[in-house]
Amino acid sequence: MAGVDIRDNLLGISWVDSSWIPILNSGSVLDYFSERSNPFYDRTCNNEVVKMQRLTLEHLNQMVGIEYILLHAQEPILFIIRKQQRQSPAQVIPLADYYIIAGVIYQAPDLGSVINSRVLTAVHGIQSAFDEAMSYCRYHPSKGYWWHFKDHEEQDKVRPKAKRKEEPSSIFQRQRVDALLLDLRQKFPPKFVQLKPGEKPVPVDQTKKEAEPVPETVKSEEKETTKNVQQTVSAKGPPEKRMRLQKAV
Repeated sequence: MAGVDIRDNLLGISWVDSSWIPILNSGSVLDYFSERSNPFYDRTCNNEVVKMQRLTLEHLNQMVGIEYILLHAQEPILFIIRKQQRQSPAQVIPLADYYIIAGVIYQAPDLGSVINSRVLTAVHGIQSAFDEAMSYCRYHPSKGYWWHFKDHEEQDKVRPKAKRKEEPSSIFQRQRVDALLLDLRQKFPPKFVQLKPGEKPVPVDQTKKEAEPVPETVKSEEKETTKNVQQTVSAKGPPEKRMRLQKAV
């Protein structure tokens, strides 16, 4: 593969000779452009032939080949030089334009280079945007896709976090534990019971024996009260019978 000559693409370089800047004008700008160290100047051009033969620039119209002309001048800051291919005194083909701003020479880009540069810049920006967007994308099998931006992290850091009251267990855990404990208590009832805090545990059988007489006394008292009520009601008799006895007397 052949190497690429630097002259094939001179859009990214510039050239300047500070010694010419104070005396730069419309008459000397072509001599300034024809310096040997200038990479934009082609030494095989007709200007170099005219310069070696000490002829005037008017003889360029009678020659055929590459030449340089001053296209526009705005002294002392701006000069535009055109490189063109002369085929006849009346026919030329423009090849490139060069502009000199404050003594610095640049090559003007052609339309294809401008469009290519703008397209590459746009594609690079779009690609960078997609890459940055993909860096914020997150995925989890249970949640799916979501966006995780760095700004949200910074805002969360700036905002004071409210202290949440930590609970020892959740409602689900408490309810499930209570159900399990109740089930275990029914399957395996306790053998000892502590009646009061601080007292020694007592067997469950002993507490049942002590608690049995209490309901019997209560029942006997209830029976006695019901008997007394019945006796008083029977002694008094119903109100209709009393009235009949009084009438008979």
